[in-house]
Amino acid sequence: MARATVGAGGIEYIQGALKKPKKQDGHKHGNYVIMTHRTAATTNPECQRIYVKEADAYKRTTPLTQREHQIRNRFIGVRAMVAERSHDLSKITTDQQTFIAQKNEPNGCKTMLKWYWRVCGQEWDQQHS
Repeated sequence: MARATVGAGGIEYIQGALKKPKKQDGHKHGNYVIMTHRTAATTNPECQRIYVKEADAYKRTTPLTQREHQIRNRFIGVRAMVAERSHDLSKITTDQQTFIAQKNEPNGCKTMLKWYWRVCGQEWDQQHS
């Protein structure tokens, strides 16, 4: 989805995907149309770019590596652990207390969800290492 900034004179810049291919009956129609806006300081006045890519431009051409399989399996496992732990009524009170205690630490998690992902990720790593 594209993000646009509108000023007094109209659209100042657009950044993101303006158009994506439509998938219909197992194949894609159309192309990607992507606009970027450079925000870094420069002397070049050209800061807006537009790219058109084929519908299959983001299709993977190589098989998944063993490491990518491991990463995906870890994500699936940790996501399930987070969902289970966040709905476990016997742990919610202690989890909230532990979260609040670490929240203002230098490397503390600022949201409960991030804290769940950290804790469950550490548990996953201990179980599978």
